Amino acid sequence: MTVRRSSYQSQLLLMEGIAYKEIKPNAPLSTFVDSLWMLSNKTNHEKRIVIVPDGRIDLFFSLKKPYELTLLGLENAPSQGILMSETVMLAVSFKLLAIEYLFDRKFPTLVDAAYILPPDYFGITVENFNDFEQFCNVLTDKLLNKLNNSDVDLRKQRLFELVYTSAGSITIQEIAETIHWTSRQINRYFNEWFGISLKAYCTILRFRASFKQIKEGKLFPEQNFTDQSHFIKNVKKFAGVTPKELSKNENDRFIQFSTLPKK
Repeated sequence: MTVRRSSYQSQLLLMEGIAYKEIKPNAPLSTFVDSLWMLSNKTNHEKRIVIVPDGRIDLFFSLKKPYELTLLGLENAPSQGILMSETVMLAVSFKLLAIEYLFDRKFPTLVDAAYILPPDYFGITVENFNDFEQFCNVLTDKLLNKLNNSDVDLRKQRLFELVYTSAGSITIQEIAETIHWTSRQINRYFNEWFGISLKAYCTILRFRASFKQIKEGKLFPEQNFTDQSHFIKNVKKFAGVTPKELSKNENDRFIQFSTLPKK
């Protein structure tokens, strides 16, 4: 079936020649996909950017020949990048559960890893995309078809609902007691499929949840950090700078902050 544009929640942001457009899918796809998005540099000069860990797994569709599909796993530290001039980037940001149910292979690790997938991995090629809306519709159809043929473990689905709803501010013991799965089983599942412990992943999610408050200049912990020093330590680990420097975001170099919705 074709999912109409009205089935999405969308936003468009512009930043000095840089355009970012994002669409949030509705259920059932929202359990597996965080967003589909487009980032374009309409200027004639490259833009240097910093990518910080946000707990998402990104699949990038190259629109230039040779056509490539690149999967970037979970980042555990900030990384430098360049957004080339006059380019358009199409991507899907997946939640962790997608790896088990939307991909036809198990990856050795997802932490600080990148994989080149066959250009027709999801049964689509660059010729299928005339614009961003068509990209979203075509890819959504393919992913929904995959889900229709999958028998999703409801216990795992509930696990991730708890993790994402709490923005990582939940203990493994609380999850274990809620879904009736032992802490050892949960950590074994996380390490086997994602190469990271649940506790470490939740720390990344708490950092991501602090983006909005930091951008607003609220430089104190709100996401279940122990204290101010613990908060600053985590921001430095994942962003490479202090919360104050991050909030300034000079030259819009921290791209995930620049693309946050404005009030």
